[in-house]
Amino acid sequence: MNAISRPSSHDLSSGGVALVGAGPGDPELLTLKAVRVIGQATLLLVDDLVSDEILAYAHPDARVVHVGKRGGCKSTPQAFIEKLMIMAAREGERVVRLKGGDPFIFGRGGEEKEHLEAAGVSVEVVNGITSGLAAVTSLGVPLTHRDHAHGVVFMTGHAQSGQGVDWPLMARTAAQARLTLVIYMGISNAAEIQQQLLTGLPASTPVAIVKHASRPEQRHAVAQLGQLVDTLQREDLGSPAIIVVGDVVKGVAAAAQSPQLSQSLGLTGDDASADPARSHG
Repeated sequence: MNAISRPSSHDLSSGGVALVGAGPGDPELLTLKAVRVIGQATLLLVDDLVSDEILAYAHPDARVVHVGKRGGCKSTPQAFIEKLMIMAAREGERVVRLKGGDPFIFGRGGEEKEHLEAAGVSVEVVNGITSGLAAVTSLGVPLTHRDHAHGVVFMTGHAQSGQGVDWPLMARTAAQARLTLVIYMGISNAAEIQQQLLTGLPASTPVAIVKHASRPEQRHAVAQLGQLVDTLQREDLGSPAIIVVGDVVKGVAAAAQSPQLSQSLGLTGDDASADPARSHG
């Protein structure tokens, strides 16, 4: 099998495609490489969650095509997006496929890379900060901690039909191995996820739900696993949101006492010492 040539580490090549992670939303969390490659593109195929502030780094003459990929919403078929990339690359365009988060974490970047390379198109991958990490960081807590979590598992709550997650197994594993579970695209299946996780985790297990992580409109709520669905409904937290399950979430209440974090979360005075289960904008 012939090896696929890679673009230069300095420039996005004509006839090449870069799968670029736009990060969780805050433009200051873009990597330097992402900014450079976005600015070199002649064509950008952009997912729904990429903000205008990030698109401002594109060249003024670049064409921007919104392909609107978001779970549960009408979007451009994946096969059509891949055909667009292949056609544009063969016409000599410098193509950037711009995705929220990281292209290789629930971004279908692996599939796109395989199909592009099979068509003879050179592919570069530019990593971005995944929203699961940005979500907990914005609350002042880590994903791993020597005293609370020995590992982390990134999971999808929206698997293909017949390929769903074995949630009872994951719950038992998380309890035994002291793992943090980070669930993407799980809001629509939250009731089932809650019910099945409760087969292996206590109802008192801390959970956090973070919507629009790192963005000015970020909101979050902290609760217990047994209250997950009730909290989502009460606080009106819908997609796009990350669900984090595990003892590291216990640190949110303590972190909120920090003046710096309280300010970043929009908490002042009595708010900073209020019930940590409430949602904050």
